Amino acid sequence: MMLEGLTTQDMIAVGKSVVMNTYGRLPMAIAKGEGSWVWDVEGKRYLDFVTGLAVNSLGYKHPAIVKAVQQQAEEILHTSNLYWIPNQVALAKRLTEHSFASKVFFCNSGAEANEAAIKLARKHAKKHYGEHKFEIISLKNSFHGRTLATLTATGQTKYQDGYAPLPAGFSYVALNDSEGLKAKVNENTAAILIEPIQGEGGVYPVSEAFMQTARELCDTYGALLIFDEVQVGMGRTGKLFAYEWSGVMPDVMTLAKALGGGVPIGAMLATEEVAQAFQPGDHASTFGGNPLATAVGCAVLDVMLEEGFFEDVQNRAEYFKQGLERLAAKYQTGEPIRGRGFILGWPLPKLGPEIVEFCREKGLLINCIGGKTLRFLPPINVKQEEIDQALGLLDDVFSQHWK
Repeated sequence: MMLEGLTTQDMIAVGKSVVMNTYGRLPMAIAKGEGSWVWDVEGKRYLDFVTGLAVNSLGYKHPAIVKAVQQQAEEILHTSNLYWIPNQVALAKRLTEHSFASKVFFCNSGAEANEAAIKLARKHAKKHYGEHKFEIISLKNSFHGRTLATLTATGQTKYQDGYAPLPAGFSYVALNDSEGLKAKVNENTAAILIEPIQGEGGVYPVSEAFMQTARELCDTYGALLIFDEVQVGMGRTGKLFAYEWSGVMPDVMTLAKALGGGVPIGAMLATEEVAQAFQPGDHASTFGGNPLATAVGCAVLDVMLEEGFFEDVQNRAEYFKQGLERLAAKYQTGEPIRGRGFILGWPLPKLGPEIVEFCREKGLLINCIGGKTLRFLPPINVKQEEIDQALGLLDDVFSQHWK
């Protein structure tokens, strides 16, 4: 590689000169990973509890993923959706067999999956009800992506600043405000869009009662219930899909991140009746569901669907949450730990970004949402001894810096 051998500072200098300034990046460059660990370009090792923002949910260098990539690279990387793609069919079959859905559309990211869901909802509404039905209701503090439509669906104005005029037809209600949702839904509503747990918003779970209210309102008004499981799907909460905890079935669900184990892929799943609103030419994606991404997706599901896998995830996740709760009580940080499975948030009244930096210096990678909530997204197959190491490092940091 052309930049091999550069120090971190050299890498940063080159990067700033050629890469657009769209991220507030930490002063490090990751070069390799294995299991729950990554190494920077200078060889320092870190325990990674960010995992590429919930992408590398089976950790790094997982043998099933490595094998799938190697084998597929030797066969074919890309054709196009002008032809049937065997791996795509196989992955769609696995997803539908283990979910509410009957049909799958593949794309390349979570934003694309949510964009597809919005388009499908409006197409379905126009087809069955008429031109008046196009409004999408989402939640305040939500995050659904960076395209203009998904940015507008995102209920945080800080992401929308500078992009007006935004697409019309979007509105918001507060998290778990069932009465507010009832007041908002009407004959013009095409869909309600919900993250079962608001990840980028600060790790706030949506209550089962609110999801049930949304389901009932959608049934009453002929709207679609869309669950955005881009961050919380694919085992992150301790079940394959987060909606399984509530028993509330959506009409449409979006996936990405962990589905590809590190290879970019997105998916939009729908019931048979809803999926029929899309016909050839209505939507497309050149790279969507290509042979490489879907080969890896199949490998990821093969691992996660092994007997006892999710029971083990749930046990270790509860162990981690209890450890965080002990630390929060020890240092009297205030609000309780939020989340489920291996998407957990630790609210802090102060020092959020500073704690992230202190942890990084000690060899633990975490991140902070909104300057106030430490977010933990370890591999869902993280070992218990690695959880203990992370808790020990957090204890060291708080003992030194929390006053």
